[in-house]
Amino acid sequence: MLPIGDDNSARRSVPVVTYALIVLNVLFFFVELSGGDAFITKWAFVPSRFLADPLGDFPTLFTSMFMHGGWLHLGSNMLYLWIFGDNVEDRLRQGKYLVFYLLCGLGATFAQLAFSLDSNIPNLGASGAIAGVLGAYLVMFPQGRVSVLQGQRVIPMPALMVIGFWFVLQLFSGIGSIAETADTGGVAYMAHVGGFVAGFVLTFLFRGNNAPRLTG
Repeated sequence: MLPIGDDNSARRSVPVVTYALIVLNVLFFFVELSGGDAFITKWAFVPSRFLADPLGDFPTLFTSMFMHGGWLHLGSNMLYLWIFGDNVEDRLRQGKYLVFYLLCGLGATFAQLAFSLDSNIPNLGASGAIAGVLGAYLVMFPQGRVSVLQGQRVIPMPALMVIGFWFVLQLFSGIGSIAETADTGGVAYMAHVGGFVAGFVLTFLFRGNNAPRLTG
């Protein structure tokens, strides 16, 4: 199932933060390409290096959120952010949404760190922060309709089913990856799980009284 859009009929504002995050991710990726492996090594989050020097490596907690492992990684992340981020931003408002996004990214990074303390593998990508956006979307728009590409057909499906299936897949993949001890690259599934859980929980703190209501 590949989501390609959702229902934006209730959106009340232009999602400037979501658009800005997409542009920033794309621009940072081009800088990453020009900088090569040396740039990735310096600005990606490396668990063992961070634990050895948390203060000196502190910036990588944030720079790593805007780096990606390739065009497919970038494209899939930006697709999910474009589909789900605008409605979450609309409900939280711009300032809260930006803080929420960054906190989800941090939650994802520390979740992955907890399962890879000795790892020397650079961790990079916005996947964890975007997983938090999915968690928020699930809380605020459980009955939302998501357009999903299945084969050559586009069909509407409940957000609860689309995002729920995604989370279950990440959870089981993450549990399976814990047993993998080889210091090799791959998908940081526990970052996805951690970011999603962070987003799910933080939504109850951030959304406040911004939910739509009728007044008489």
